[in-house]
Amino acid sequence: MYDYLIVGAGLYGAVFAREAADLGKSVLVIDKRQHVGGNVYSEDIEGIQVHRYGAHIFHTNDAEVWSYVQRFSDFNRFTNSPVANYKGELYSLPFNMYTFNKMWNVVTPQEAMAIIEEQRKEIKGVPENLEEQAISLVGRDVYEKLIKGYTEKQWGRSCKDLPPFIIRRLPVRFTFDNNYFNALYQGIPVGGYTKMVENMLSGIEVRTGVDYLEDKEKWDALAERVIYTGPIDAYYNYQYGYLEYRSVRFETELLDIPNFQGNAAVNYTDRETPWTRIIEHKWFEFGKGNQEKTVISREYSSEWKPGDEPYYPVNDKKNSDLFEKYKSLSRQEEKVFFGGRLGEYKYYDMDQVIKASLEAFRNATRI
Repeated sequence: MYDYLIVGAGLYGAVFAREAADLGKSVLVIDKRQHVGGNVYSEDIEGIQVHRYGAHIFHTNDAEVWSYVQRFSDFNRFTNSPVANYKGELYSLPFNMYTFNKMWNVVTPQEAMAIIEEQRKEIKGVPENLEEQAISLVGRDVYEKLIKGYTEKQWGRSCKDLPPFIIRRLPVRFTFDNNYFNALYQGIPVGGYTKMVENMLSGIEVRTGVDYLEDKEKWDALAERVIYTGPIDAYYNYQYGYLEYRSVRFETELLDIPNFQGNAAVNYTDRETPWTRIIEHKWFEFGKGNQEKTVISREYSSEWKPGDEPYYPVNDKKNSDLFEKYKSLSRQEEKVFFGGRLGEYKYYDMDQVIKASLEAFRNATRI
């Protein structure tokens, strides 16, 4: 009998497993996929660490979390500085003085502020949709070129049909600062995320390619407590219906050239380009002088359907109400605890999911 069965070998499950094992608890980790790491899984292709499930850039202001992850990997000094491509015009992201200089040929913060303030006046009263919300924050020009098309591809619907809360605020900097994240600590694990998660799970029994939900009773019988990080609606066999997600599809190519776009991430912000962005993975680790090839991934946003990989929860009222029904069921469980992005139907950054797992373990050991 194990003390803990942990369903899911992503960051939440791996952190919980590590903490339990370090306290001398017996732990079994299982995962439906054939690998550990969940969505942060990276694989080596031609000496390049490829982020299989999309770009993952670690960033946090939490000193405890930063210290924790460095137990399992050294981190490089990667700084996220994406580029926006609007019909061949290139702009810096987040919106900053480089962006405004390219868009309006202004050179001072005062000039940029004046244009944005004038354009914001277009929206009278409280914004009623995402389009009005965005214009009220950054003006018509920035919205049309850098927000509208990208957002409509991401969500699969017009900005006029999206609620304003999706863009409550937009980072606007009147400085020449291309660092996307306002985080004290930032970087990529040297050698990839998979290596980091494997180090977290060192000495812990792990079985991959195992579908917990196919024989839940058998697996539950093996442990005193179960930490479940899969979809909460799947656990209850979708008895109230499916929670909705946005999904992402990737087209990954190995190219016989050393440099495709010169940057890790380029967002395509016009509506006509079918993909939302292209990732060139080698730049996450600054490339290597002897790498004559490169790997790129085109990302396509799509509506989620059963069988697809769930990525972003759709936290509108309908889905939030549905989640509350499942959550009320989960409160009745005596030995199963639900955690992580899918178990809590909540979007987490990596540092947030690590923090949540650490806190969940501390709470569990108080019981």
